Amino acid sequence: MVLDLKLASGGYDITIERASIGCADRYFRLDRKVLIVTDEGVPARYSEAIASKCVHPYIETVPSGEESKSLSVFGRLCSRMLKEGFTRTDCVVAVGGGVVGDLAGFVAASFMRGVDFYNVPTTLLSQVDSSIGGKVAVNLDGIKNCVGAFYQPKAVLIDPDVLSTLPKRQVSNGLAESIKMAVTFDEELFSILENEDINANIDLIIERSLRIKKKVVETDEKEKGLRKVLNFGHTIGHGIESNEGLGGLYHGECVALGMLPMCSPAIRGRVASVLKKAGLPTEYHGDAARIFEAVKHDKKADGDMISLVFSDKIGSYRIEKISLAEFGRMLSEEM
Repeated sequence: MVLDLKLASGGYDITIERASIGCADRYFRLDRKVLIVTDEGVPARYSEAIASKCVHPYIETVPSGEESKSLSVFGRLCSRMLKEGFTRTDCVVAVGGGVVGDLAGFVAASFMRGVDFYNVPTTLLSQVDSSIGGKVAVNLDGIKNCVGAFYQPKAVLIDPDVLSTLPKRQVSNGLAESIKMAVTFDEELFSILENEDINANIDLIIERSLRIKKKVVETDEKEKGLRKVLNFGHTIGHGIESNEGLGGLYHGECVALGMLPMCSPAIRGRVASVLKKAGLPTEYHGDAARIFEAVKHDKKADGDMISLVFSDKIGSYRIEKISLAEFGRMLSEEM
């Protein structure tokens, strides 16, 4: 299946096909120098499968985890491209999860002011969400994604077969993003997550999640309006993630915790039940003050106000701007 993401700048194909990672040259232009970025947690055979289809492949393996989304690792990858004589006609391929995609995408956006970028997401989280849309970034001083750009890939290749090597916790991690989109946009997807076998329907869940994000990105590429809804659960979630530090809760687990305070009492119980079914946490008793400090640096903050996404009914959303002081009081009540 191919989803065609259309943008004023051109757009690109998102291919969802089992066993496709072994024939990436059908979807990507690999007859040039190719920097393949992966991490230590991704089975090496995935990056090697891409490399086998390249004329001049260079594999760079970074440590697993958020620590690799740093300016130092970014610099190391750019230096490797410079050393190997990469030019603006060459390309970067990400083979991994959201960290690898964000990092490799930012390298592609920056080297020689931009080279072609391809994404091969190997985690459920990146397959349903972060692999499309063009947000690329690294972290700085403990604040997530505060140095980055909007830089769209040339193509995205999603092979659900790679999920067979993913730990159960990582599958749950990715389901948080699908639940986020179901709560705010798709009552039918929420029903599938709530009432059906999740594993048996994973291909459908990936497809429906991508269709939602595709439509949102096509409408609002640079997050001026509708795309802000995709931040549902992320404001508190990023605060929790910063509070936990490296090696704490996964991104999707933090988003799950961040969603519940944004749900009306009418749906909070149903959302909590689906999160539990997906293997995600529903309670967190962290330091509300530290989370609040992290949130003050959030990109959605505007002076002493912050925009938050709420859901009062499954499949719907509303965006409300509240004061940071009011948000702090809300955090104290929830944590």
